[in-house]
Amino acid sequence: MADIAGERPDPDALLKTLDDAERRAVRGKLRVYFGSSAGVGKTYAMLTAARAHAAQGADVLAGIVETHGRRETATLLDGLPVLPLKDVAYRGHVLKEFDLDGALQRRPELVLVDELAHSNAPGSRHAKRWQDIQELLAAGIDVWTTLNVQHLDSLNEAVGSITGVRVWETVPDEVFDAADEVILVDLSADELLRRLKEGKVYLPEQARHATRNFFRKGNLIALRELALRRTADHVDDDVQAYRRDRAIEPVWRTREAIVACIGPDADAEYVIRSAHRISQQLDCDLHVVTIDTPRAAPPPAAEQERLQHSLALADSLGARTETLAGGDMVDAVVRYVRRHNITKAIVGRTRAGGLQRLRLSLSALLTAIMSPGWLWRRRSFADMLAAGCPEIDIIRLGAPPLPARTAAGRDPLTLGQRARLAADERGVRSWAGYAWALCYCAAATGLSALAFPALHQTNIVMLFLLAVVAVALRHGRGPAALASVVSVGLFDFFFVQPLSSFAVSDVQYLLTFGVLLGVGLLIGQLTAGLRLQAQASVKREADARSLYEFARELSSALLPEQIVTLAGSFVHATFGSRCALYILGLDDRLKLASPADGDMPPLESALAQWVYDHGQPAGAGTATLSNSDLLYLPLKAPMRTRGVLALAAPRRSLFSHPDSRRQIEAYATLIAIALERLHYVEVAQQALVSMESEKLRNSLLAAVSHDLRTPLTSLVGMTDTLMREPSGLPPGVQDTIRAMRDQAQRMHALVINLLDMARLQSRDAPLRLEWQSIEELVGAALAAMREALAQHRVQVDSLSDLPLVECDGVLIERVLCNLLENAVKYTPAGSTLRVHATAQEGEMRVAVSDNGPGVPPGAERRIFEKFTRGERESATPGVGLGLAVCEAIISAHHGRIWVEHAPGQASGAQFVFSLPLGVPPVIQPETP
Repeated sequence: MADIAGERPDPDALLKTLDDAERRAVRGKLRVYFGSSAGVGKTYAMLTAARAHAAQGADVLAGIVETHGRRETATLLDGLPVLPLKDVAYRGHVLKEFDLDGALQRRPELVLVDELAHSNAPGSRHAKRWQDIQELLAAGIDVWTTLNVQHLDSLNEAVGSITGVRVWETVPDEVFDAADEVILVDLSADELLRRLKEGKVYLPEQARHATRNFFRKGNLIALRELALRRTADHVDDDVQAYRRDRAIEPVWRTREAIVACIGPDADAEYVIRSAHRISQQLDCDLHVVTIDTPRAAPPPAAEQERLQHSLALADSLGARTETLAGGDMVDAVVRYVRRHNITKAIVGRTRAGGLQRLRLSLSALLTAIMSPGWLWRRRSFADMLAAGCPEIDIIRLGAPPLPARTAAGRDPLTLGQRARLAADERGVRSWAGYAWALCYCAAATGLSALAFPALHQTNIVMLFLLAVVAVALRHGRGPAALASVVSVGLFDFFFVQPLSSFAVSDVQYLLTFGVLLGVGLLIGQLTAGLRLQAQASVKREADARSLYEFARELSSALLPEQIVTLAGSFVHATFGSRCALYILGLDDRLKLASPADGDMPPLESALAQWVYDHGQPAGAGTATLSNSDLLYLPLKAPMRTRGVLALAAPRRSLFSHPDSRRQIEAYATLIAIALERLHYVEVAQQALVSMESEKLRNSLLAAVSHDLRTPLTSLVGMTDTLMREPSGLPPGVQDTIRAMRDQAQRMHALVINLLDMARLQSRDAPLRLEWQSIEELVGAALAAMREALAQHRVQVDSLSDLPLVECDGVLIERVLCNLLENAVKYTPAGSTLRVHATAQEGEMRVAVSDNGPGVPPGAERRIFEKFTRGERESATPGVGLGLAVCEAIISAHHGRIWVEHAPGQASGAQFVFSLPLGVPPVIQPETP
């Protein structure tokens, strides 16, 4: 009956399952198109699937789809009903947002809502778009959406540490985990970078900025791994749900999982730590279970406290803990393993003490005697678990190590001091061991004298042999050898005929003497070997602990000075050596991070530079300049060498010993990694400051320009009114008004340039692309610059045969005006300006040339930077924004702009910009 009751389903679990199924039946389905970053094709994949779904007769509505200017994505919207966006007023602007009420009123079968992590404009019903989707799902409407891995709340910090960019729009993991379907849209890093260069992800200027920051290959590979792992977690949850719904018992090896079985014994913590280490190596989940079996009496309080402490340790390590109830321990674990689809079980192995080992040996001997042929034997818990659940792996841990007899913590003594103390201690212990050997021999002689002649000489030999074994176990090889020799002499002198003499009457006693001596020497040798192994193990543990402490301290260092201080203290504490650090600065030059200690030999900067340039150690203990008193090691980080570590050892043999050399190199690697971490933190901070400064400057320019535009326009209008005064004004006054009008117009042009630059860099307004005629654009620019060109001759080549070009006509006209104005400023009155254009190699090239002084050599690209002028000190008015605005406009059109020497002239410059040629629309002939 107990077995039947154990297999009976839980009524509460059945009711919960029915309730969940009922809620899922009335709730809409959520599908998430999940990707590692922007540009992998999430929206494209969602629209492709939506079109196929609509072709099957489904009612699909495009609630909000962000195409980001990608034509191939926008084309997929053709034929799909699109929900009009809702206008939301915010701070004098009208923002377009998803119309939740319109979607609820329309009630389609499926709504496409792009960008799950989007933050709605203030004044919307919900602050986040994922909350809008929750309301749609509650209304029974299916939703398809898109999400990038950096927007998951649990991964936001990890992504920020990888990319150096913190994303503030996040989605709770519960929303992602509750999705009915997650479709991973994956793309390799190389393919994504290729799409970025082709302009399929961002506009060219945005793409260049993204390549320098977020879209680096290493970042994309790491984000791809996070996306794959997070998708695998969601799929694993689906597998577990399917197994529960279908009551599937056999373990499916879809993903590794470990369960550690512990009890109230003292080795539980050892089992938990070992299982956690294995789970970290396999990158899988860890479960820790204990079995509460029925007992005649409650367990002791000490066992209960020890078990609770062990479970608390498992919780702190991130393991899932559970106490299983049942009379059969194996059956309880098997049911848990199959319920959670666990692939590996870890059990401990109890370490037996000396008396316990003796009892186990006697038990095994009695079993062998009572059960010939080993027909009966007691099976271990691991064997029974393997038989009860043969589809999982059973891992039996080794016996836990003996506790260390030394106190934890770093030894504050130097290596030389530790060596001297160890030598003194070994000397004292050595003499004490020999003295104890003589005492043991004397005690064995006294016991033998009391038992002689009741005991035969054969048994007396065993007493002496026991003394030799005791000396070997406690005091090592030398005292055991002495005890062997002294035991032979004492046995011969006191117990072999003739007594009180070293003479031997029976030759057979010589065999006894030889065996006694050989056994003593052999036991001493074995004991010495075990001691050496134990000392080596202790040293390795101390080295590992020192490296761990050093790495832990370096991880919290925020300044190079802190790294230098930590390196000096740890290196001196571990090796007894003084050290100095050469660190690579931002100018890629080595500099001494701190003044050398007075106890160190003189530093050689040239040798340190050689070590940095070649990436090889030099100095003491190496094949390069081995006569140096210092060892120079390159600080090799994953990306590049970050400096040089110079060490002065108390003895030269320290550098040549392989173990010490490996440990020194490990310290150098940790220092290099810490320096590289600080370097990239500093680079990221500088980039952030630069970005914020640029943003602030653009905002300031936009604000100032808006405030100046209105009064300047009024000033120009008033001067025009004064000049048209019918009564006439004195000539001097007219000249003054004309000069005021010219200055006002110049300031007005400057304000327009500032506004254009701020608008283009902030990308507030999209381009209004239309098919334009270059001839008309040039004509409009010449008309706008009529007064400025009054003192110059302008030659315009024939432009009527050129094809149409798709561009923003207002902005391209601004480019032509700026180029003409620039030519007017730097050419004398009466000179000739030429405007011509050609269509070649799939692009339209427009050139404005002059016969002025030209551009100074080396300044061909610099003059296109903001606030850069061709002449540093010049009477020519301007602030150097016109050409920068031209480059920003042309870059937004996916074109190029450059300056070259004017062809066919001794001097002069020719500014050329190109626009890509597309396929213009067919112009239907006019019907009469």
